[in-house]
Amino acid sequence: MPLDDTDHTYRIPGATGDWEIVVGLEVHAQVKSKAKLFSGAATEFGAEPNTQVSLVDVAMPGMLPVINEMCVAQAVRTGLGLNAQINAFSRFDRKNYFYPDLPQGYQISQFKHPIVGEGEIECERDDGSRFIVGIERLHLEQDAGKSIHDLDPNATYVDLNRSGVALMEIVSRPHVRSPGDAAAYVRTLRTILRYLDTCGGDMEKGQLRADVNVSVCKPGAYEKFMETGSFEHLGTRCEIKNVNSLRFIQQAIEYEAQRQIDIIEDGGKIDQETRLFDANTGVTRSMRSKEEAHDYRYFPDPDLLPLELEDSFIADIKAKLPELPSGKRKRFIEQLGLSEYDASVLTADKDRADYFEAVLAGGADAKLVANWVNNELFGRLNKESLPITESPVSADQLAGIVGQIADGSISGKIGKQVFEIVWEEGGDPREIVESRGLKQVSDTGAIEKVVDELIAANPEQAAQVKDKPKTMGWFVGQVMKAMQGKANPQAVNEILQKKLLG
Repeated sequence: MPLDDTDHTYRIPGATGDWEIVVGLEVHAQVKSKAKLFSGAATEFGAEPNTQVSLVDVAMPGMLPVINEMCVAQAVRTGLGLNAQINAFSRFDRKNYFYPDLPQGYQISQFKHPIVGEGEIECERDDGSRFIVGIERLHLEQDAGKSIHDLDPNATYVDLNRSGVALMEIVSRPHVRSPGDAAAYVRTLRTILRYLDTCGGDMEKGQLRADVNVSVCKPGAYEKFMETGSFEHLGTRCEIKNVNSLRFIQQAIEYEAQRQIDIIEDGGKIDQETRLFDANTGVTRSMRSKEEAHDYRYFPDPDLLPLELEDSFIADIKAKLPELPSGKRKRFIEQLGLSEYDASVLTADKDRADYFEAVLAGGADAKLVANWVNNELFGRLNKESLPITESPVSADQLAGIVGQIADGSISGKIGKQVFEIVWEEGGDPREIVESRGLKQVSDTGAIEKVVDELIAANPEQAAQVKDKPKTMGWFVGQVMKAMQGKANPQAVNEILQKKLLG
């Protein structure tokens, strides 16, 4: 579908008229790497506390950070996937801020010279329409550790396993205008990262989380901002930190926007601040006043040389980029003849797209394969709450089922029966069809015998078919029932038409 083909303006009614929201997001994506950004410590999720910590991570005297080339390559790869400018020169800075769980007392990040500059991504809404969100920058930085407050009423424990883990902070332009679009943007971004294999994207494991900046304004103000680039046309923004689910992102924006509107309409003023979202109550609460860049006292990290990337380094990564969701969706539509809907569903997740293409390699028609993957397989997976990576029916097995439907060996109804057997018991679909006598009957003589018996037993209904052709469906059902669903439906219809309609 085209970009912005309908009016998606999201307005909130207030006592003084309608309000609109403006949202920008800072998404922290954990870099997919076996080692941390500046040390060789492991990054595996779920390890015992403080078992994946090096002397660099705990800031022991004399321990110097060393940049992980893999993390640099992953950032470049991500930037290319976001259609963004890759900066040949970038630099690491110290962001001076008190982190109780970051032993250095500062965070190594990138400020004025990020590794990736401006880009944009195309996002898809639930209704299939699409919109563009600009990317302001992507920079590399280290994560902090984790403070644990519920193990002892009188003490806070610190787990430094995450301290130093590489993050990509992906900063969007304030181009998001509704809670739903915010979720669609993060979902699209996560899909791209997974296709690129630069981030696992599991929000429950902390691999992806978002800081959500929300402000409200009157209709027309955003258009003035877009024309002039001046933020004075927009309201004061508040940042909601570390939101870790798409549903919570929407809930946080809805609550925060209404909170700001209520304050303004009561004659109050919005304080620029950092807030937290409470998923249990659905409200945001104040955490601290919002810091500006100068509050962090950034300065170049003296222990790290600037990054200077050679053109060949960037070109090599670009040459190895995989097909991304938008390109795959376009190919599925234009080359395979799939509908917009089917193509979007199949490409929304890399594992799903890979599974579909593996089934398609069996040689069956793409539309038939898409129908079975999207309906039969996903329907059953959703019912059982299973990811596609844990499907009891492999791509090869589903290809075996669909292939037999395509070549006329079995009917779609029998195909569902075989699918159920494979799901519960496993096995080769072709062997199952043979050993259990499920092969479709295409012998016209056998079908004709059953048809003749039915017509002879039901002369009045047979006579009605000429006046009401739709009633022939009853005979189709009876033939299929008599032949236990194994009759070739096309042959059944052809014989009945010949016998009943002449």
